[in-house]
Formats: sequence, structure tokens, C-alpha cells
Amino acid sequence: MAGHSQFKNIMRRKGAQDIKRGKIFTKIAREIIVAAKAGADPAFNPKLRSVLIKARQAGMAKDKIEAAIAKGSGTAGMDDFVAVRYEGYGPGGVAMIIEALTDNRNRTAPEMRAAFTKYGGNLGESGSVAFMFDHVGMIEYPAEHIVEDAMLEAAIEAGAENCETAEGIHSITTAFEAFSSVRDALAAKFGDAASAKLVFTPKTTTPVSEEDAGAIIKLTELLEDNDDVQDVYSNAEFSDAVLQKLSA
Repeated sequence: MAGHSQFKNIMRRKGAQDIKRGKIFTKIAREIIVAAKAGADPAFNPKLRSVLIKARQAGMAKDKIEAAIAKGSGTAGMDDFVAVRYEGYGPGGVAMIIEALTDNRNRTAPEMRAAFTKYGGNLGESGSVAFMFDHVGMIEYPAEHIVEDAMLEAAIEAGAENCETAEGIHSITTAFEAFSSVRDALAAKFGDAASAKLVFTPKTTTPVSEEDAGAIIKLTELLEDNDDVQDVYSNAEFSDAVLQKLSA
């Protein structure tokens, strides 16, 4: 967990998550369309329910949300988006996983390959790095209004695997299979989470130099700026000295 959290925190500080609102909404709309293929009623579609929480918290307009649901459920013209996972090695041999939703693989794959090549990495075959990660549920709540002991107790009762509090955030980890049940149990007690999704966390991390760390940040920013890309994961490990340089 440390490697994943450390990397994501660095990206937040560097502003890689501050994509323009229109681009954020485009990415979320694609998630809604794909999720709604399994049904337009969030009460019976846990995946759609999770994405709708994300959409509302991002400030996405109700009509845009409803239009995306209509497309996905077949009640309007549907965009044929498919989920695709790309894997490879970035600068310094860092393992990376990219999750995308695309309507044209022949466009997205070359764009992923070009991004890796630009920063000295290599796009690999499916499964080339996935074995180095665990696919788990990650649920986050602001710690401001929920004391740590209460969240820990609730997470244990719900069947979570781990609960950590740092930088004002409660981070609850679940097994892949238990994600929906834990999310719903915590929502019943504390309301909707700030974030609830399946993520990839590294089993082991790869230490990176200051030079490689900068290239990893730039590669991640380039990937996340792509409309097709939903999430980027890495097993990069940054030393305290590198963290200080990046934060400067």
C-alpha cells in the first residue's frame, strides 16, 4: 500500500489530478456509459452506483449524468466504449498499469506506446506487469468528521482488510470480492465515500532516482491527460531526498 499511496500523493502535489473540468466529465461519462450497460438502475447495479457517486462529487450536471446512463442502457444512441488495460515499464524500470475506456483501440494503443517511448519506457504485453500488483478495493473518507477509531471499527465490522488514516483521509482497503459489500456497509453508516473504486496496488516497489522520478511524473501526466485513460498505477518508490526535490 505504501508505494501506491506515496505515488498518488506525489501526483496530487504536482497537480497531475487537476485536469480541466471538461476532461474530467468526459472520463466520468465514459465510465457511466460502460457501467450502465449492466442496467440503468443503480439500486441493482453496484458499479453504476459507484460511478454516480464519483460524478456527483465532481459536480457533474444531472442532465449529463442522465444522458450518459441513457446511452449506456440503450435508451439512446450508445457509444461503444470498451475497457482496455495497458501494461509496461516506465523510466528506471518502474512497472506501470494504465486503465482506459476507448471506442478505438487502433488510436489508443499507439498513443500509449508513443507516451512510453517518449520517456524511455516500453509498453509491454498484457500480463507483463500485472502479477506485480494486487487488484483491490479502495474506499476513502475525509477524516475531518469521522474519528479514526470509529472508522477503523466500522471497517473491521464491514469486512475490510485494512484501514489507514493519513493526510486527512481514511483509506480503507478491501479484497476485490468484498469491495461492494464493504462500500455499501460504510455508506450506510457514514454516507457516500469521497472515492470508492477498484485499484491496483504494488506488491513490491521499485526505488527510483531523482532523474527517473521526474520522468515518471511527466509520463504519468501525459498519460492522465489522454481522454481515453481513466487511471494510472505505478510501483515507483521515492526516497525522502527525492520527495523533497519533487515537492520543492
